[in-house]
Amino acid sequence: MNGLEGWDWAVIGLYFLGLGAVVWWSSKRQNTSEDYFLAGRNIGWFAVGASLFASNIGSEHIVGLSGQGASTGMAMAHWELHAWVMIMLAWIFVPFYYRSRVFTMPEFLERRFSPTARWMLSVVSLVAYVFTKVSVTVYAGALVFQTLLPDIQITLLGTTYGPFWVGAFLTVILTGIYTVFGGLRAVLYTDSAQAIILLLGSFFITFFGLKLLGGWGNLVSICKADAAQFALWRPLSDPDFPWLGILIASPIIGIWYWCTDQYIVQRTLAAKSLRSARRGAIWGAFLKVWPVLIFLVPGMIGYALYKQGELDIPLAADSTLKGDMVFPTMVTTLLPPGLRGLVVGGLLAALMSSLSSLFNSSASLFTIDIYEKICPGRSERHLVTVGRVATGVVVVLGMAWIPVMHYIGEGGLYLYLQSVQGYLAPPITAVFLLGLFWKRMNAKGAVAGLGIGFIAGMAKLTIQACEGAGYLTNLPWLAAVGKFNFLYASGVLSAISVVVIVVVSLLTERPSAEQIVGLTYATATAEQKRQNRASWNFVDVFGTIVVLGLVLAMYVYFSVWLR
Repeated sequence: MNGLEGWDWAVIGLYFLGLGAVVWWSSKRQNTSEDYFLAGRNIGWFAVGASLFASNIGSEHIVGLSGQGASTGMAMAHWELHAWVMIMLAWIFVPFYYRSRVFTMPEFLERRFSPTARWMLSVVSLVAYVFTKVSVTVYAGALVFQTLLPDIQITLLGTTYGPFWVGAFLTVILTGIYTVFGGLRAVLYTDSAQAIILLLGSFFITFFGLKLLGGWGNLVSICKADAAQFALWRPLSDPDFPWLGILIASPIIGIWYWCTDQYIVQRTLAAKSLRSARRGAIWGAFLKVWPVLIFLVPGMIGYALYKQGELDIPLAADSTLKGDMVFPTMVTTLLPPGLRGLVVGGLLAALMSSLSSLFNSSASLFTIDIYEKICPGRSERHLVTVGRVATGVVVVLGMAWIPVMHYIGEGGLYLYLQSVQGYLAPPITAVFLLGLFWKRMNAKGAVAGLGIGFIAGMAKLTIQACEGAGYLTNLPWLAAVGKFNFLYASGVLSAISVVVIVVVSLLTERPSAEQIVGLTYATATAEQKRQNRASWNFVDVFGTIVVLGLVLAMYVYFSVWLR
């Protein structure tokens, strides 16, 4: 396994110099809360779309998704073909969000429903960010450092920290610094460059891997020998990825993540116009088509190279491949100097991009949805300062959670992340969809749906964790709940949330016409409809058709590729 050489360090150094220049420039333009949290609402469509893509593709994607490709083939591709959901963001959700001039998704819920709904979503989102996204992203990034720099050590206060902890802490601290000082403008502009690095780096991994393997035909032949493991669609008898469960859970998680999550939607709110917001989402959807080929397929290439004896991938205690070590092993083994540094820069870019987006979104949620409600009337500079302090707190909490993440294990990070999101997403997806399309839904229905859905999801997660730890051996019925497939569980949680919302809304008072004017499709004003129509043209329609066509082509090919 090759280490980093002089050219590699030169490329990485140039990347960080460029990053520092952007942060310095951005820090000079943070005078108001709108500047800090939404980059002054003056971002073009290219930067919006690139940021959507780069914020989504973190180290848990590059490391975890390649690991899933090596261990479960195309099973997780359904989550990476969510470009069609981003088209929903562009055409269905963005017009309402952008015209409302809100900073955050909880703020939108307050306008549609009530302050209570806003608080609930803010708290749930902050908890989810700290204990899932930040921790999983950092854990995956630290795993990369452990592979790329196995000999690095630092001794502090008599304790020696190895490459895992050095990489985790350094990356979190550096990302926190540039997010605190640069605000969303720094996040957006660095994301644009990082998106290009991610695509180039992963393209080279795929290119060199296929070249060593002997071409795409050899990959198909090797995977065809174990078609059940690498197939896109699995039978209903499959314990992990039954096709019906995929069809139920994947859209629920996708709509929550791409259309309602502050972490993602904040990029479209920063656009300089509704047209830029929509077109940015369409551009991001086009970029989102490719992770299957540049992140998931390399994992399968790594598996094939291992089967041919061309790649030495570490094994777990049960003699199976350590999936999350596949991509970093391919980086250090296959690439020549210079290119290796470029890909390492891409890995760092992915990690820092996702973390910076999380930090900024968390600061926005806390400052706008919680602090400003408790302490109204504060100056713009004061709110920016509070946002920076909140970002620092999230950084500290993310670092504090790293030791706990060590007990998750060395594999299945991406699957773990999707299962947790499968328990968080249903009530939020239900509230936003029904809120836009059913004008009879009221605040009490929204609060009940969010509250009961969240409690039910956390109950499932807790029971599953207890069952996995072996605490429920004497309670077989509860253990069965813990073992219940997370895909079907996501569907059940969605059904519970929808039923609660509908029943409570119908049993309580109808929302007033003044409260919902312009906030649902049925109550959109004539002026809103005119503005919406004026915000798109043939370019947007053509881009949408291209994205949907590419998604369909991917589904058709990978549905039959092993036959």
